[in-house]
Amino acid sequence: MAKLIKTKRGLDIQIEGKAKEITGETIISTEIALIPDYYHGIIPKMMVREGDAVKAGTPVFYDKNHPEVYFVSPVSGTVKAINRGERRKILSIVVNSDGKNTSESFKLKSPDKLSTEEVKSALLTSGLWPYIKQRPYDVIANPNGSPKAIFISTFDSAPLAASNDYVIGSQMKDFQTGIDALKKLCPEINLGIKSGNTVFNNVSNVTITEFDGPHPVGNVGIQINKLNPVNKGEVVWTINAQDVLYIGRLFNNGVVDLTRQMALAGPEVNAPQYYNVIPGSPVKLVTHGKLSSGILHCIICGNVLSGIEVSESDYIDPYSTQITVIHDGSDVHELVGWAMPRFNKFSASGTFFTGIFESKIYKSIFGQKKYDYDTRLLGGKRAIIMSGEYDKVLPMDILPEYLFKAMITGNIDKMEALGAYEIAPEDVALCEYVCTSKLPLQKIVRDSLDNLKSELE
Repeated sequence: MAKLIKTKRGLDIQIEGKAKEITGETIISTEIALIPDYYHGIIPKMMVREGDAVKAGTPVFYDKNHPEVYFVSPVSGTVKAINRGERRKILSIVVNSDGKNTSESFKLKSPDKLSTEEVKSALLTSGLWPYIKQRPYDVIANPNGSPKAIFISTFDSAPLAASNDYVIGSQMKDFQTGIDALKKLCPEINLGIKSGNTVFNNVSNVTITEFDGPHPVGNVGIQINKLNPVNKGEVVWTINAQDVLYIGRLFNNGVVDLTRQMALAGPEVNAPQYYNVIPGSPVKLVTHGKLSSGILHCIICGNVLSGIEVSESDYIDPYSTQITVIHDGSDVHELVGWAMPRFNKFSASGTFFTGIFESKIYKSIFGQKKYDYDTRLLGGKRAIIMSGEYDKVLPMDILPEYLFKAMITGNIDKMEALGAYEIAPEDVALCEYVCTSKLPLQKIVRDSLDNLKSELE
């Protein structure tokens, strides 16, 4: 029987517009873009020129720091443009798709019959290695390193998150093959599943742990902290559950197939559901004609807490499993809004009268109340307030307020002592949401991890 870990700290934010478990049309784009900035921490070096023919799986650029890590074209076609910025920085590589999606051929045996180096080589040459990340630093895993464990969370507890039960449930063969391949890279694979889940409880070659509690219990960082915390000198690898499917398809079919079943969700989406799409496609192909009219929209690749704000002219990033659309809010102007009772605005601290709607008695009678959400900050930045509010929403055995202060001041010794090695920006997204001081905590963590890496490596 799987071990069960329950957490009480956290916060579930109830937003309308969760995607129904229906898959709409397949989104076919005539152009696909690779954006190097989406792969944090790399220095891209081109391997193709404009006009070159490519297939799905053809290397387009590599990381200067790790030349063995390839980044490949998701589709077949022709390199249309290599867009550069200041100092010839590569901004994007645009591929004109021929619509055939022909893949490079990778003739591979079952992972069980391959050595560790053969599996690693296959992931590197096929361009699937960038989907494996590491803690510390929350960057693409160093292929020359050796982790003490690999962690995979099979559920996402973020608002309006895509359902892995729905997406992966019909592709369990590919998922299991992906697990078998990862097993060759590290003997210990920890699979976190939601309490009561029946879709993933028969996966083999893993150690299964059940988790129960509010968001962010589905974050892999929380699960690492509860099972096998990262100490100085240690490394763990992580991979998104849906990205395991890419690895499974590579070994089962011998092709690079980066098609993803992505959720289009949010209160401003007319019919929230799933779409088959290749990351790198223009956002507008997924959202056009599917959003409410008459207001300004905020389109987010990812969830509302830790996703990337984009426009319809931008391209879908390679790590997102959902696109969320909410009211931007910049067109809303309220007279003495700070003094209003705000019956339609959620307050994590109970500042507004909506606190009565969150009581157990109210919920038992009327159910969960839905609130109006937008992107307004509703307040200004100020000095950090040591109130203990971060501890209420971060179920990790660390002292977040002291860690953030160490990060702001650049105190590396204290950062190490306070748990910087196992944290990632997404883990503090809720802290940022409830922060009285309105601090950009995710950016603070990201910049601090980059600084920590540059100083220690």
